[in-house]
Amino acid sequence: MHQAIRLLARATAVIGGLVLTGLVLLTTVSIIGRSANKWLHSDFAERTLGDLARTLIDSGIGEVNGNYELLEAGIAFAIFSFFPICQLSRAHATVDIFTSQLPGAANRALAAFWEVALTAALILISVQLFGGVQRYYGNGETTFFLQFPVWWAYSASFAASVVTCIVALWCAYLRVAESLTGRALMPQE
Repeated sequence: MHQAIRLLARATAVIGGLVLTGLVLLTTVSIIGRSANKWLHSDFAERTLGDLARTLIDSGIGEVNGNYELLEAGIAFAIFSFFPICQLSRAHATVDIFTSQLPGAANRALAAFWEVALTAALILISVQLFGGVQRYYGNGETTFFLQFPVWWAYSASFAASVVTCIVALWCAYLRVAESLTGRALMPQE
């Protein structure tokens, strides 16, 4: 079972990484386009390039229209895509200044408690995302520039959050079992 969960978490992280890479490229192209457009509007470019500057401007050199909308939707999806692998590999930030001095059983109980609490929070977030999908699907709201339905972004994030919940439930189960048995059941990633 752990292998299947790990494969699911890694696949989701890879998809999120590809989306994030695409967003970085999109942002880079948009910034270069905006800078080129600004430069082409300068007095220096108009004197130096003459009609070529106007032709380049008219050809559409500039920032990518709707890049903010795509960035907003894509980053939300990427964040939810990285949660499962982070959860599985115990990569969340922890502060153990006080707990490092506690006995092993107490640390296992604390780890189980916080794993269950985080799982509950992630499930609550997923439920709220699903509510967002339903709300935006029902009202037909679209983004300002690109006019794509807002529920698409919510759906993508919700799909990744479902994977997050599956992984979180598995991790919570293992942490509680570790706490009850005293044995390490969750493999180190």
